[in-house]
Amino acid sequence: MGAHSKGAVHRRAAGDAHADGSTPVRDRYFDTLRALALVRVVAYHAFGWPWAGLVLPSMGVMFGLAGSLMARSLRRPAPAVLRSRLRRLLPPFWCWGLFVVGAMLVRGWMPGWQIVYWVVPLGDPPGSAWGEQAWEILWYLRTYLWFVLLSPLLLRLFRLAPVPVLLLSLAPAVVLRFLWQPPDDRFGTGLLDLATYLFCWVLGFAHHDGVLGRLRPLAVVALSSAALAFGAWYAFAHRGEYGTYDLDDIPLAQAFWSAGFLTLLMYAKARLGTDFSGLVRMRRLDRLVSVFNARAVTVYLWHELALVLAVPLIDRCWDVPAFAAYLPLESQWFLLGVGWVLVGVFVLLFGWVEDVAARRRPRLVP
Repeated sequence: MGAHSKGAVHRRAAGDAHADGSTPVRDRYFDTLRALALVRVVAYHAFGWPWAGLVLPSMGVMFGLAGSLMARSLRRPAPAVLRSRLRRLLPPFWCWGLFVVGAMLVRGWMPGWQIVYWVVPLGDPPGSAWGEQAWEILWYLRTYLWFVLLSPLLLRLFRLAPVPVLLLSLAPAVVLRFLWQPPDDRFGTGLLDLATYLFCWVLGFAHHDGVLGRLRPLAVVALSSAALAFGAWYAFAHRGEYGTYDLDDIPLAQAFWSAGFLTLLMYAKARLGTDFSGLVRMRRLDRLVSVFNARAVTVYLWHELALVLAVPLIDRCWDVPAFAAYLPLESQWFLLGVGWVLVGVFVLLFGWVEDVAARRRPRLVP
């Protein structure tokens, strides 16, 4: 499901091609960030660690990388870019949705007209309580799709006044927290998610256009530190109100923590030329990073189903005396390991859909 730079270092972003159609140049820094973000998402859904978002705000990272890539793509006509993004996103989503919707229907789910959101997820696709663990992750695809559709307008607005627009992109999250409470429906939820990650998406624009790399280090570090401090303070100060300090449950804290964290990550690339090009010398790790990036949508969509299926699979292992004696069947780490094995199986079975969607030759392993 998840992603280029101008300024101090001119490199191509992962997953995009040259204007002349030649082979793209990989940016291992962004490739690695995307892979780590996906790993953190899977681990979070396996363990439920409330501190995971503080260690790495994965969704903010993924939106930021996607925003930079989108700004680069919009050097082409906007309609062509939008069609390309929809083509890359929807077929893997439909493939996954056939299984999820089919399973819910078999279990007695009766959908209404909102099932159209399973065709194009402009709103949260409906689902049964039984299948919630599988479909609840679709908020990311819905938010990504809206950012893609809004990007031609957002990018034009950003280029009118880059730094003011970047700073003001945090304002919607503040407004929706203190001045106007959005309705508790598809519209309100979607609006809140857009406001939460708007800064990260626009920061991707700033990175691509070289705006970020031209800013003074002292100003960037000071503002980023202030955003991190406010996000952390708000999360812990309102722990009683939300019942947790998990950033995923506290949109305002998520917005500011992700903003500060991602700004430092992208500034290190834009200003200092931070690079993981040496990763190519570690062939297995480099190959793993490549697979994660080529199958990002597949890994994101199928990982929850993998974790769900891992539970009954481990339960069956208790019936085998040797497994019960020698395998750590009660360990959440074992559950995570089985989940990753099943993710690998899903990548082999359905990852090729991403190739077809991108008009590439289908491969079992990219």
